[in-house]
Amino acid sequence: MCCDESLYPYEPSKVAPIIFLVAFLLSTLHHIWLNVRYRSWRVTGTLPWGGIVFIAGFAVREVSAFYPKNLNLFIASAVLILVAPPVYALLNYIVLGRVLYYVPQLSPIHPGRVITTFCGLDVVVGILTGNGGARVANVNATPADINAGKGLLRASILLQLVAFFLFVLLEYVFHRRCINAGTLNSKDTTNATKNANRVRGILYLMYISSVIISSRHVFRVVDVFQGNTGYLEQHEWPLYVFDGAFMFVNALMLNIWHPMKYLPNDNKIYLSRDGTTERLGPGWEDSRPFLITLLDPFDIAGIFMKRDKDVFWDHEDEHPIVGQDTIGMDRAGEAASAA
Repeated sequence: MCCDESLYPYEPSKVAPIIFLVAFLLSTLHHIWLNVRYRSWRVTGTLPWGGIVFIAGFAVREVSAFYPKNLNLFIASAVLILVAPPVYALLNYIVLGRVLYYVPQLSPIHPGRVITTFCGLDVVVGILTGNGGARVANVNATPADINAGKGLLRASILLQLVAFFLFVLLEYVFHRRCINAGTLNSKDTTNATKNANRVRGILYLMYISSVIISSRHVFRVVDVFQGNTGYLEQHEWPLYVFDGAFMFVNALMLNIWHPMKYLPNDNKIYLSRDGTTERLGPGWEDSRPFLITLLDPFDIAGIFMKRDKDVFWDHEDEHPIVGQDTIGMDRAGEAASAA
């Protein structure tokens, strides 16, 4: 501990928080500009959100470094930095859902269920993390409260890992279906086959992002199970490597390869079975009650009941073709004119 009454077991850096604050500020400002450019707030609005949470976390930590005895600053910085990474995981769920809307005939699950299922889990993770982190960080808490907080943190971190494993598994199943169907097999760069290359590119982007975020989750699992006396809690550098640098690399990667460079804004635009032609369909609606979709996102009941499904992509010739090379734009008007 840096001094007898300090809440930190080390002398907290006064430089590192500023470095990461500025880094995330620049990244976030660029993400805001990209959202305006691609008109993609509904899809990638969580990118500025996650950045703002990190900015707030590192700003509070900088102040806390000058007032290491202040409990409120200590707890606020710990909780903000702890809850920011799940926001980036939330983006991955939304983007994969949009990819599945784009290639619906190969989706293992209704795209909307990706968002509701995994985002619902993310909300639970955020609640558990916020409550657990506040209890553990409170040095005036009773041993019972601290133990309860550790239990909440363990549950939240493990739930994050399970959710992310299922997410990557879902992405892999979809990826394999695309390969087997020949959707991603074309290597030439003609105008038509650029659509397949875009799908391939965003899937690789999601894989890399998933590895980065999962690595941070593993760090937090080890940290929580080691406890306050463990190596990770007794040293400051792991926080800036795993919570700071890893997540900044993830944010920077999405600055460079923004998801909406590859996807249309309108989720009614989909890729035909030929893997080249884009069409404007009616959209994929789930007629089941909302509560049933939450409890049974894969419609397992429908499989056992052998429910007949008349899917819109079986009637693709009825849907107008959308103009090429307008990714990141709303192409409904072009499709209407093409009809």
